[in-house]
Amino acid sequence: MPGTDWKEVIAPDEEQRFEYFTSVLSGIQAKHKQGRALHAKGNLGAEATFEVLPDVAGDARHGMFDTPKTYPALVRYSNGAPRRQHDKKPDVRGFAIKIIGVAGEKVIPGMETAVTQDILAIRTPVTPVRDAEEFIKLVRAAQTPALLPIRLIGSVGFGRAIQIIKGALAGFKLPTAPLAATQYYTALPSQLGPFAVQYVVRPHDPPTVTKADSLGEELAARLKTSPVVYDLCVKFYTDAKATPIEDASVEWKGELVPVAKITLPVQDVDSARGKAITDYVEKAAFDPWHCRKDMKPLGNVMRARNHAYRASTQARDAAPEPTAMPAFT
Repeated sequence: MPGTDWKEVIAPDEEQRFEYFTSVLSGIQAKHKQGRALHAKGNLGAEATFEVLPDVAGDARHGMFDTPKTYPALVRYSNGAPRRQHDKKPDVRGFAIKIIGVAGEKVIPGMETAVTQDILAIRTPVTPVRDAEEFIKLVRAAQTPALLPIRLIGSVGFGRAIQIIKGALAGFKLPTAPLAATQYYTALPSQLGPFAVQYVVRPHDPPTVTKADSLGEELAARLKTSPVVYDLCVKFYTDAKATPIEDASVEWKGELVPVAKITLPVQDVDSARGKAITDYVEKAAFDPWHCRKDMKPLGNVMRARNHAYRASTQARDAAPEPTAMPAFT
């Protein structure tokens, strides 16, 4: 059963540490000059619809899921590296959706009346690191790939470094599936009314392995003839041990509860309109803190993102949050 006894544990010096972490990521962003500090390569940008289901289960009927409604949305598929590299190379794969027209007071100061709700996911249900401090140490070590193991051992110790590397490699070794057939996980928790949840983006396409050289081109070709559909599901917090809020390396188990359907309709990504959508998506800021107050991100890594994403957005002069779906004409 879903639990409501979840809580965040916030260290007294957390703000100062997050400011340092943000400076590290800002330095990487400036070094690579690719716009984003991470997820620099966009595979595809597309328009979508986000339909809150009419029969959402009672425990999940909170936040924007309390009322059936269909929203316009934008989707960005990406590779996780801070540099653009070939899709054949092992990498984190990202899925981000910006849902437009969402009512309710938002979290970010100065953006309380914004109408966007963002959800960001990757293709693994956990991260190899427990918290933001380990994440920054891994990112710093990865700036010199040949020395990564040595540098990581020096910062987190031998045993923990081996665990982190094994966790990262497990994600990299996953067979590369077409984007339409890839399942994505937020891997980090968010509030949903009185509950805490993680999101799972579940594809309708069956599992398969791609031989395509370009994941974006493969999906673009698919979208010219047929739509791509996913279910958005939630996994509930049950207790502090099985579903920890502050440890991102522990996989949450449990039932997937569908709350919405994401549909990428038939569209020509190579048309003038499609290219306008792609350009807009690349300039947009996808941030899990673009959210309603009753759906706010939870946990150490999510709180660190609240610092880092805003700094990255400002550094690359990202597009302002939309107040309605752009016309793209």
